Amino acid sequence: MYPEASAIAEIVSDAHRIVILQADNPDGDSLGSALALEQILHEMGKDPILYCGADIPSYLSYLPGWDRVSKDIPHNFDASIIVDTSADSLFENLAKSGQKGWIAAKRLIVIDHHPVDNTITYANIVCNKPAVATGEIIYELAQQLGWPLNNTAKDMIATAILSDSLGLMTDATTARSIHIIAELVEGGVSLPTLENARRDLMRKSPQLVSYKGELLQRIEYCADNRIAAITIPWSEIERYSPEYNPSMLVIDDMRSTVGVQLAISFKLYNDGHVTAKIRANFGYPVAGELAKHFGGGGHPYASGFKITQSRPFNEIKSECINVAASLLDQLEQDKIHEHATLQHADA
Repeated sequence: MYPEASAIAEIVSDAHRIVILQADNPDGDSLGSALALEQILHEMGKDPILYCGADIPSYLSYLPGWDRVSKDIPHNFDASIIVDTSADSLFENLAKSGQKGWIAAKRLIVIDHHPVDNTITYANIVCNKPAVATGEIIYELAQQLGWPLNNTAKDMIATAILSDSLGLMTDATTARSIHIIAELVEGGVSLPTLENARRDLMRKSPQLVSYKGELLQRIEYCADNRIAAITIPWSEIERYSPEYNPSMLVIDDMRSTVGVQLAISFKLYNDGHVTAKIRANFGYPVAGELAKHFGGGGHPYASGFKITQSRPFNEIKSECINVAASLLDQLEQDKIHEHATLQHADA
């Protein structure tokens, strides 16, 4: 039971038009959670508005309702709900638009599952709980508060959970996560239908397949081949992103290479800023700490960061790889120490 539930219910009950916000780095959990909340609030007779300051990635366009997400916030609304982040820094576009003050002036709920400190100081209620996905928390709130879950809401919650848990395969997945998916299936969710819709969208043009081949040839292996890195310049982002996220084309292949423990995809934008998508293999949960070093965040196995200040890219890249190698080294030392401690205890 969530102690914040009653306060959340009060804000939702008193409001009619409610803005649902995702951060500037939308993913399957944030969009799935936002779309589920949209359905829940609509069923309750509310007027939900979906917002994100960045374009929804094309790989998520199989989710019905993705095109309802707007970059603008209405002048008249009663309350707002932020999903899948507790980090104020991830709303850079909201701040630039001048609309952040509108959100701060009204009642605000934050629903998140990331193990980070809340920096959205203007929120009235923060419900940040250990869970594999924000979608899991929304499901639990719906059960506790009696919120209606129509078929679409159930589909979106399942999508959110499966997205952040990588198909229930991350170590953050709990028995409860699996139980919730089972309850959703009992409630009518068809996992094969969701997966087929995703796979249909994943089909790639011959040009994109050729480009993937080029990216695979450009992968760099560092730190005794434990780290795989790729750099994607603006010209390629501009050309290929409308069809597919270039990072997502190869990052799983990078992780699947023998000996690789961590994969990093750098993107270089025309305004000089740099982003990094980080994915760690099982047993090497350093992605979140690496992103945190650069002011980013995420999960132990999936994270990212963004650097906007003017710094030479080679300097950023070198620092990132060095910090990643140090984190992996420390993890190995910790494992050795733990093993030695256990052996001593058994002696």
